[in-house]
Amino acid sequence: MKRSIILAALMLCAAVSARAQKEDIIKTGYNFGPLPAIAYDADKGFQYGAILQIYNYGDGHNYPNYDHYTYLEYSRFTKGSQLIQVQHDNKELIPGIRWSSSLRISLDKALDFYGFNGYQSYYANSRMEAGNDGLAFGFSPFYRMMKNEYSIKSDLLGKINDNLQWGFGVFARYFQTGDIDYASVNKGKDEAVMFPGEIPTLFSIYKKYGIISEEEADGGFSSGFRTGLVYDTRDKEGAPTRGIWAEGHFTASLPYISKIPYYRYSFTWRQYFPVIGNDVLTFAYRLNYEGNIGKKVPFYALPYITSLGSKCDFDGMGGYRSARGIMRTRVVGLDMMAYTVEFRWRPIRFQMLNQNFGIGLSVFSDGCMATRCLDMKTLSFVSATPVPVFGQDKETLHSAVGSGLRFIMNENFIVAAEYGIPVTHFMKNSPLYNQDGTGAFYINLGYTF
Repeated sequence: MKRSIILAALMLCAAVSARAQKEDIIKTGYNFGPLPAIAYDADKGFQYGAILQIYNYGDGHNYPNYDHYTYLEYSRFTKGSQLIQVQHDNKELIPGIRWSSSLRISLDKALDFYGFNGYQSYYANSRMEAGNDGLAFGFSPFYRMMKNEYSIKSDLLGKINDNLQWGFGVFARYFQTGDIDYASVNKGKDEAVMFPGEIPTLFSIYKKYGIISEEEADGGFSSGFRTGLVYDTRDKEGAPTRGIWAEGHFTASLPYISKIPYYRYSFTWRQYFPVIGNDVLTFAYRLNYEGNIGKKVPFYALPYITSLGSKCDFDGMGGYRSARGIMRTRVVGLDMMAYTVEFRWRPIRFQMLNQNFGIGLSVFSDGCMATRCLDMKTLSFVSATPVPVFGQDKETLHSAVGSGLRFIMNENFIVAAEYGIPVTHFMKNSPLYNQDGTGAFYINLGYTF
């Protein structure tokens, strides 16, 4: 059904020829973008809540870019998880400085946990599907863990010249991690009957065999600074059609104020080409590399793609922001890379109620890979588990393809619906068949980059 919806949208928009576009209305003052937060996850339940985006364009001299922006979200899940996010990006308060801050509280009773090193960790998709249907006694929580995260960050960006900027920020995070509460995520079921004796999860197996040490297993406090450079020649920020947006930064979680100090670096290159002008057809690509210095990194700090600016660091690799169609956090390693290539077509543009609107379509390929792996040799000898936990000896590229539909208002408020399918879903005769899942549908905001 999800594929049919996107196919119908493609056919509808293909039937509408691009037409001459009037000059955009120059927006001034405040614009509000309220949106319900609605989604579904088999283990966390239905997501429900509200999102509010507030744009201030001032006197309009920066349009289509804003002067300052605020993002507010509160979401709950029917099985108990919660998400609170506040982001603020201000270009006018401090002359010559862009000040961006974010707060994130994520209380997750059933976070995805598929192990480390990508394909070196085996994923039992058939058992997962049986568990979701009630045929394997709720087996799906095998790949879940509890993780609560409380994080805050604040960054400053200042100009070196017209395109190059320096960046410096501070951050603080507190993690609580542990085994999933089976009773909580299987309400209404008799746990004693369903799960007699000890209930293993992949997370508990990793603890038992020392892949996750006792020191880090319960989480901890992490705080430090981030510094780097940003190179930006984009024509606009919300939906760019030309230019480069590159970033390199270093993150230090400092001793004495962090339970387990660590140091990491990140490089991201994004580029946009106008294939057909006037925002009609754009080719965009992104290359990202996340690396750690040394091997002593707490597991709860590994699965993140980091950034300077207003956005919160988000879980990767896999999922909406990094590799659509591949399961969230499927790829976790000491070093990781990701790519995206995408064609963005905007066949429909119009003005209504003093607003600029557009309908956009896209086709994409996303991928990711662990390029430096954690030591998992002990798991190759483990057999007393519900399913094998060690996969193939070497990690290889995970990739997916998909398409999407976007509703665009004033170049910044963008609602996206996308569907991605892992390439391994088409490899029925391969040992990697469905090792990245069977596909995923997303309703979210903005472009991925």
